[in-house]
Amino acid sequence: MKATATQARPTIEALMGDFKPNFDFVAPPPLPLEEYEERLRRVRREAVVAGHDAIVIHTDMVGWFHASNAYLRYMIDWMREGALIIPTDSDKPLVLLTFFTESVILPPGGEPVLVDEIWQVGAIGREYADRPGTSSSKAADACGDMLLKLFGPRAQIGRIGDGKSAKFWAQIVEMMPKTKFVDENGIIDRMQRVRSAAEIDMFRAAGQLIDIATQAAYHVTRPGVTDAEIYAAFTFAQMARGGETGDGYQIGINEFGTHCGKPYGHVVRPGDLINIYVSNVTFRGYTGQTARMISVGDITKHQEKVISACVEGVKRAEKLIKPGALFRDVNNAAFEPYIEAGLLKSPEARTMPYIWEPMPDGSPRRVKQQYVKDIDWEAQGRKLMHVYPAQYGPHNPNLGHSIGMAGGPNSFNVSSHNYDRLEPGMVFVLHTQWVEPLVAGCNVGDLYAVTETGFENLTRHTPLDLHRV
Repeated sequence: MKATATQARPTIEALMGDFKPNFDFVAPPPLPLEEYEERLRRVRREAVVAGHDAIVIHTDMVGWFHASNAYLRYMIDWMREGALIIPTDSDKPLVLLTFFTESVILPPGGEPVLVDEIWQVGAIGREYADRPGTSSSKAADACGDMLLKLFGPRAQIGRIGDGKSAKFWAQIVEMMPKTKFVDENGIIDRMQRVRSAAEIDMFRAAGQLIDIATQAAYHVTRPGVTDAEIYAAFTFAQMARGGETGDGYQIGINEFGTHCGKPYGHVVRPGDLINIYVSNVTFRGYTGQTARMISVGDITKHQEKVISACVEGVKRAEKLIKPGALFRDVNNAAFEPYIEAGLLKSPEARTMPYIWEPMPDGSPRRVKQQYVKDIDWEAQGRKLMHVYPAQYGPHNPNLGHSIGMAGGPNSFNVSSHNYDRLEPGMVFVLHTQWVEPLVAGCNVGDLYAVTETGFENLTRHTPLDLHRV
């Protein structure tokens, strides 16, 4: 009997059978209790200076059993939804109101540290439990009642949350019309600008998981393998060693190197360029980020030029990383090879074209309507009828940005308009990117921590250079 296309090559399980990374991964232990005690001390000090009676941190669920922000995990290592009440007075207990969604996640990991009282609000509702009310409303009621009990009706409360918190805060304000509420996200945002040695251990672990996963992706990539199989190999390698999420990265494969997305059934062929853009591999809440390129067989001279400029850009920027250096100088060094290659005229963010750029007057830029041949997509009964993206240039008009906890805020960008100086303990990604729709593309980068004397490349176990198959 004639072999089918699927029978003709090994399965993904067989492809991974002899994989072995080029270094051993040793997971660091959880952050010590002292880290959380210091965070609590700093938050309470900020509350004293601001005149607050308490700080309340709210987070909710957004699907896939993930909370909507990283603030709650940063403060008490709690992975679920919740409202944490931090009294300014250190002799008063920390109170956590939680369990108001149907999430099945229970500790460990993450018995909340430092918390004295945990209150189960309860998942509720007519359809879910045949009981009146909604879980989100019950959570706000419980928090408002607790605040009134602890601080009375004329308190001053600092609040920390995100877009998911709007209805929660609105209900509490209605319950406590004489209380003054002040948005205080900046307290924790500022605390995450510079990282401790123990936190950098977590970022290093995330970076090493990325390196191992990238090596696994290299191991299985060859003609005939699908984008889903490469993605799966990457996922298996890092999650088998403690990675917390399998959906924090993108993979794009086509003959131009301009695609960045999720697997859709593309079969690897000679002449393909593959971009693995790792925007979030998480270890104990801390994330890593990198990007790598793979070529399958020969690519065009222009594609080689674009990739060389991007790789050289990161290498030139890396040489400037040290305490006291200007972010602007690090950024601009990376764009020098672009200018030398004739891709750009200036490193200035304000003047730089980038792929998500609107029109010069700020109005929307129309995506070009044009048929683009994609036989794997068409085999599924669909057609690609637009040219993505709508503009040429880098992905961003800058070189990189801070790295933090999953879902957390971005503390700073590495850009031409950032005149701040690097400090020991800062952690950031530097990634050079270029896209010319239907012509060429590249996205490469590494994760860095600033040390007392220079830097540590946290994703150094896989070379930045183009990986050739």
